Amino acid sequence: MSTVLSFLTRRRGRNGFDLTDWLTWLYLLAAVLLMFGPVFWLALSSFKTESALQEYPPTLLPLAPVMATVEGYEEPLPLFRVTGGEHEGKVLAQVRRIGLNAQMVDPAAPGERVNVNINDRVPEREFTLALENYTTLFERFNFLLYFWNSVFITVIATIITVLFNSMAAFALSKYRFRGRTLVFILIIATLMIPPTINLVPIFLVVSELGLVNSPWGVIWPAVATPTGVFLLRQYMLTIPDDLLDAARMDHASEWRVYWRIVLPLSAPALAVLVIFSVMWRWNEFLWPLIVLNRSEEFTLQLALNSFQGDLQTAWAPLLAMTVLTLLPITLVFAVLQKYITAGIAQSGVK
Repeated sequence: MSTVLSFLTRRRGRNGFDLTDWLTWLYLLAAVLLMFGPVFWLALSSFKTESALQEYPPTLLPLAPVMATVEGYEEPLPLFRVTGGEHEGKVLAQVRRIGLNAQMVDPAAPGERVNVNINDRVPEREFTLALENYTTLFERFNFLLYFWNSVFITVIATIITVLFNSMAAFALSKYRFRGRTLVFILIIATLMIPPTINLVPIFLVVSELGLVNSPWGVIWPAVATPTGVFLLRQYMLTIPDDLLDAARMDHASEWRVYWRIVLPLSAPALAVLVIFSVMWRWNEFLWPLIVLNRSEEFTLQLALNSFQGDLQTAWAPLLAMTVLTLLPITLVFAVLQKYITAGIAQSGVK
């Protein structure tokens, strides 16, 4: 902790903060607001009621109207502070609104109704967390099933992706055979093919294999990625060949060389690939939408789409589910982020 504080309080000026120190802090603050501001707004909005989300101008904090129980009325009435007219400064409860006028009563003397222009009042607000947005997810939707489907597809696809890509990268970086460069170029060239072009032929293959409406139909088509092969190959080129030759002289099999030497030494690059793969699989929407038709096989991304109606969208539970969907990918990134810089930087060094 002391190391972090000493790093954050470092300054260029000897007797105080220099102009460059202030400019640096302003730049970092602007970058933090730009990156995390929308996420912070999303998290706070997920605790707002449906009516609060429809208000303009929007508010940052989840504020809900203050309700009061008034004698003679069965339902609680919203409170407003009058800002103009003969009742200025009073807090009145609205009975109903008719055009630009609102019929209101004093909660302390509910026998007399008064008319107030809607422009001469402001609603009374209080900080309230609409926790029902999250509880609704478990009442209206089988959230745990969708969460399990996403976790299963993401974890299995990531394991297979790392295994296949690392094997290909090991062969392309440590074996010398005719056409090795051509094979590598062909793998990289597939990056120039738009993914939408492959949707129809891949779906025909998946359909012939009977993998439609199966999580394996989502997993298998994208387990070998050219980005992962390129990243791991470039990193494995930095591993000395003499180390592998010494293991072979000790009668280590090729599988043992790959599993016990190459993979542990490639841990930073593998961590980067794991992060990329988890992000790809967890956020994937188009391909699962094509392959999965039964609701019990839906992932979280497809379940999010079910909140979108033809005439109306339930924004409050949609934002709550979006926050829950972001949490796993955030945790994975937080755990493995220290390997990103080292893995990407060293992958380009031969």
